[in-house]
Amino acid sequence: MSVADKSQKKSGGLGETVSVIIQALILALVIRTLLFQPFSIPSGSMRPTLLEGDYLFVTKWAYGYSRYSLPFGIDLFSGRIWGAEPKRGDVVVFKFPPNPSLDYIKRVVGLPGDTIQMKNGQLFINDKPVPRKLVGKIDNPDITEVNRPVDVYRETLPDGVSYDTLDLTPDSIGDNTKVFHVPPGHYFMMGDNRDNSSDSRFDVGYVPAENLVGHANIIFFSIAGDASPLEIWKWPTLVRVSRLFTMIH
Repeated sequence: MSVADKSQKKSGGLGETVSVIIQALILALVIRTLLFQPFSIPSGSMRPTLLEGDYLFVTKWAYGYSRYSLPFGIDLFSGRIWGAEPKRGDVVVFKFPPNPSLDYIKRVVGLPGDTIQMKNGQLFINDKPVPRKLVGKIDNPDITEVNRPVDVYRETLPDGVSYDTLDLTPDSIGDNTKVFHVPPGHYFMMGDNRDNSSDSRFDVGYVPAENLVGHANIIFFSIAGDASPLEIWKWPTLVRVSRLFTMIH
């Protein structure tokens, strides 16, 4: 083989490698933008449904696409395309309205045109109380973040969606609110950890449809103790095996 042949082979091999890498990056970008995006849970506002250290997939097509579906929120268009309405009870990732560089995850409890209010810890939608039943206590700090038993209430929304909420503190600041009137094109979000959630009762406010990123639907990994999933040596004791590949309700 001549020197020229060796040079061409080496150049061709490098070119093919670069081409494969570029194609892989483009494919990953398309999947992340249009199909699925991984998220990690940084706070306890959705306990007991979601825990810190949960890693989940969000379906990007569930509510259509907006500028916030794109990397870095590139402002190519306004509003939503191929949009679909979230349902009450959906767990949604969205951009924090006062600072869209931040991702939040909460549950949709109020749709456009709804009135929302909390009275003595009970959720009211359009002046009707949402059924709320005490189903037991959780005495597990990994789930509740506190070293004592915590009451768990099962809520059932008008469309039949049921989920558990924590009641950490009776008569907390979020247990009695004013009446909120959800404007057109906006949604009212709340965390399942009702006494430890920054949501639409407070600084989140009403969430514009444009800010919706996607529907959270499956936990693919979960690790406790503020550990990184890259710390493989901690997996035997800290991975929450029972949460792996579980659907989010």
